Amino acid sequence: MHKRGKLFVFEGPDGSGKTTISLAFAKHLSSRGIKCDHLAFPGRDAGTLGKVVHDLHHNPEARGVQSLTATSLQVLHIAAHADAIESRILPALEQGRTVILDRFWWSTWVYGIVSGAQANVLKAMIRAERITWGKVRPDTIFLINRKSVNQVDSYEELSKEYMNLAAREVRRNRVVHIQNEASIAEALNEVVSQAKISNQASLSNGPITSESQLNQTGLPLSDIQPVSIAPIVFTRIAPAKTTVVFETYWQFATKRQDIFFRRLAGDPPPWTDDAVLLEYKFTNAYRASDRVSQYLIREVIYKGKQSPKELFFRILLFKFFNKIETWELLNKELGTITLAEYSFEHYDRILTRAINDRKPIYSAAYIMPSGGSSLTPTKKHQMHLKLLEQMIGDALPLRLADATSMGKAFDLLRSYRTIGDFLAYQYVTDLNYSPLMNFTEMEFVIPGPGARDGIRKCFSDIGGLNESEIIKLVADRQQAEFDRLGLNFKSLWGRPLQLIDCQNLFCEVDKYARIRHPEIVGITGRTRIKQRYRMHRSPISVWYPPKWGLNELLASEVIDVSSV
Repeated sequence: MHKRGKLFVFEGPDGSGKTTISLAFAKHLSSRGIKCDHLAFPGRDAGTLGKVVHDLHHNPEARGVQSLTATSLQVLHIAAHADAIESRILPALEQGRTVILDRFWWSTWVYGIVSGAQANVLKAMIRAERITWGKVRPDTIFLINRKSVNQVDSYEELSKEYMNLAAREVRRNRVVHIQNEASIAEALNEVVSQAKISNQASLSNGPITSESQLNQTGLPLSDIQPVSIAPIVFTRIAPAKTTVVFETYWQFATKRQDIFFRRLAGDPPPWTDDAVLLEYKFTNAYRASDRVSQYLIREVIYKGKQSPKELFFRILLFKFFNKIETWELLNKELGTITLAEYSFEHYDRILTRAINDRKPIYSAAYIMPSGGSSLTPTKKHQMHLKLLEQMIGDALPLRLADATSMGKAFDLLRSYRTIGDFLAYQYVTDLNYSPLMNFTEMEFVIPGPGARDGIRKCFSDIGGLNESEIIKLVADRQQAEFDRLGLNFKSLWGRPLQLIDCQNLFCEVDKYARIRHPEIVGITGRTRIKQRYRMHRSPISVWYPPKWGLNELLASEVIDVSSV
């Protein structure tokens, strides 16, 4: 009897480099002695239903068909999928072979939706395909994306639909995003590092560093298109060396998330038996679940006009102060907060009056620089209003909407005076909650001062990595670490901790360790936690950016904290 083989799926729009990368991976495995098959949906092999469907799709007239509707085309694709699953894929997996599959039912949904097929018919067809798969699920789905490919129709629309689908499906499947811009060798190294099939054979005698080395796999270099990798990922901790606080990091995340779900379920307090969590204030494990982030998402971003300028104006206005009471003061005085009705004089009068009445208008969550006396005007709130005017005048909202990566959007924000690395990263994350951008939160991270302190406490030696790479390391290894420590971490309905969440958790564990591990000192040497926890007994409710696909789960499921 054979151990069932592994299934790796490669998905993405035409032109993303998906087929090239999947072929390179299959050739690489074969060169390492791993028995594998590279197959594609619907298929092009002679004598198969997939070949008939492929030819009918690309040249219907040659088959005597005048035209195909968007819905009927996807019905044909599903039929070809089912034929390949039953006749080729499942038998290969039962024989212990590794199957590399170019496209999945994801393509049926994405291309069907973009081309105007009926959504209810697509859902019914996909349910039928899932029945054909039985209990088999991909070990990993690699979602390949790259900058806009001009020669491919509807590329941007297809890419966005894939991202939306991936956000929904991450609760069912392991999804790895690869942003694809540089060399095939780099992309293959990324896939190999994430494939997790070292129990079958040694995948590599070391990283592939050149196309000549890659060509030993037998893949013709003429078939290779420029590709690149997503942010660095890691399959092991070494060479970094951890401390006892590293285990506390995962325990803290688990306990804090347990509190979140118990509050969400309406359970009476106390929601934990951890004395430190009961006494002191900490943020949620997921940044988007925090009170201020929730207010921003619900009341600021998705209430109001959705044009790039209006979204940018409302988000940055809110974030400059980062205080709910300031937003509500402006909203009360102005009626509605819109760029179309913005007046520096009016906003200045309202905020100056609040300051004179000794009402704080800025949050204490992080320090907002004033820019110093060299700027005109010299009052901090006036400087921020003028800065917002300058950004709008520079067409920054449209430039951000056109940015091809989160890093490039960060650079645009970072170029403005008084906005440093930390604030630019916070702002780009908040803007990314909105329809203005649609980047994965696993693409880019900048550690703040608190996170650096937490990293110093979790690692006695970071092994030559930088702090951003350390955050990527823990994000990549999160499930392995929870499993290693026997922790039942309840994710956000299948959404794993993102880079921004792991960054925040380092900041929070820095504070937590001041009490739990006072013997371990960070960069700043701080020993106290300033903010004490004030218990709010009322149950909470949450609502997330619609593109994440979580709100449907919230609406359709009864929350059971024992099974989330």
